[in-house]
Amino acid sequence: MTVSQPDKTPQHRSIRIFGRSVRLPQSRALRVLIGVALTVLGLFGFLPVLGFWMTPLGLLVLSYEFHLVRRLRRRTVVWWEKRQRKKRAGKS
Repeated sequence: MTVSQPDKTPQHRSIRIFGRSVRLPQSRALRVLIGVALTVLGLFGFLPVLGFWMTPLGLLVLSYEFHLVRRLRRRTVVWWEKRQRKKRAGKS
C-alpha cells in the first residue's frame, strides 16, 4: 500500500481581467508591494503616464492577500451583476 504525497509544486496565482490571465509573482511580499504601489500611484492619475486605472488594479492584486479587500471585491462583483441583471430585465 502506498500513500500518495500531495503535489509540492507551488501554486501560481493569476488574475483574470477581461478574459486575459496575468500571473502574479510567487513571493507574497512582492505581490503586496505591487498591489500597494499600483494603488498609491493610481491616486496620481491626473499626471501623465499614471492613470486612475491603477487603483482598482492594485486593489485587485491586494484582494488575493487580504480578506478585507477580497470581501470588498466580492461585494462589488455581486453589486455589478445585480445591476446588469436589472438592466437586462428592463430591456425585455
